[in-house]
Amino acid sequence: MKSYFLRRLLLIPPTLLGITLLVFTITRFVPGGSMDRILQEAARGADQGGKRSSSTSKAQGGLSEEQLEELEEQYGLDKAILVAYCQWLGVMPRELRISKGEYGDLGDEKIGSEIDPATTAEVVLRGDGRAVLVKQENGKVISAVFKDSGKSIEAEGWKVRYETEKVRQERYQRRNSGGGKPPEYRPRAVIFQSGYSGLLQGDLRRSTIYNDRVDEMILSRIPVATYFGLLTAFLTYAICLPLGVLKALKHRTFIDTSSSVLIFLGYSIPGFALGAILLVHLGARMNLFPLFGLTSPDFEQLSEWAKVKDLAHHTVLPLICYIVGSFAMLTMMTKNNLMDNLAADYVRTAVAKGASFPRAVFGHAFRNSMIPIATSLGGLVEIFIGGSMLIERVFDIQGFGLLQYQAVVDIDVPVIMGTVTISAFLMLLGHVISDFIVAMVDPRIKFE
Repeated sequence: MKSYFLRRLLLIPPTLLGITLLVFTITRFVPGGSMDRILQEAARGADQGGKRSSSTSKAQGGLSEEQLEELEEQYGLDKAILVAYCQWLGVMPRELRISKGEYGDLGDEKIGSEIDPATTAEVVLRGDGRAVLVKQENGKVISAVFKDSGKSIEAEGWKVRYETEKVRQERYQRRNSGGGKPPEYRPRAVIFQSGYSGLLQGDLRRSTIYNDRVDEMILSRIPVATYFGLLTAFLTYAICLPLGVLKALKHRTFIDTSSSVLIFLGYSIPGFALGAILLVHLGARMNLFPLFGLTSPDFEQLSEWAKVKDLAHHTVLPLICYIVGSFAMLTMMTKNNLMDNLAADYVRTAVAKGASFPRAVFGHAFRNSMIPIATSLGGLVEIFIGGSMLIERVFDIQGFGLLQYQAVVDIDVPVIMGTVTISAFLMLLGHVISDFIVAMVDPRIKFE
């Protein structure tokens, strides 16, 4: 059995790679991404101030071609999907602090008759200000030195590559699909620094909407998800297990029938719809509960006991919406499993040998009835990033579910990738934990 769980754990990384690669690929083809949004905003700005804009040529949406290239490099759109994914993963280096200079464009400054503009490009380093002379021969860089000192740039960790006209035209065509013949370009030198910065290094990039670190955004939402997850799990198991046992023992009685009507009525109502009803009647009309948020605006100024009451006051309505849908499944599963085991031969044998009925129920039948329920216990690890985006949206709770919803609506790719990665990892880990719990509860089960 140890080898089985070891294989399951070893399968988590390749499965996670497959999930994240699929999502990453989808985000590259979905319209309305980060580049599209920035171009639309730039186009609106250009339309509003078009008469006052300078006469410099604009490529798309009021942005120059250099600005478009910077955006592509920032979001990894200048690379192939697999290369960009490997850079996001952190197994391939990224190009940082990119600076460019065209050959044949040394300016009016006389830098010496021995320098040929066709073979030497001058590049000003981004964020540094120093000029670099890059010499090429037959499309290969043969030297790259600082203009003032003549020292090689490689000594300070800079790298350089030669970019041909064909490469620039291909990049233009990818950016302007169906845009006709690409313009003519001069070759240029590209200077950059490289470094590994991705998932394996703990860097989930920055949000394209808020410009905040994705890992910090996720960590700020985890306490809310954990709070509601723990409360929901505790109340669900604390209520549903005893209720399922009671329904099994009182089968076809008034208690069984009435409780079934109530739990299936709650199950049939979506949590977000119930939340809207509760907000209208108990919040807006009767003014019994707050309408939004998890705390009051003056929460920090309250005393400790007042903070507890304020948090509990804001928790009641969303917590009802969280737990109402999970009652039916767990309750009925407990009831049906217990009834099947109560009708089994070993329970009748135990009673015939003198065991009391409570002992036959809780000492024999109940433990076997928990085996199917144990399969769902591994999913409790997802309470750290759980939550319902619809419920959180209705109650305006800044939880993990709402973060995922906003990321998908805004096509915030770094946030989408970060939340999907964490959710998928916990889901896969939960499945392994579920199998382990089942094996612990029922020694008869042997995983091979």
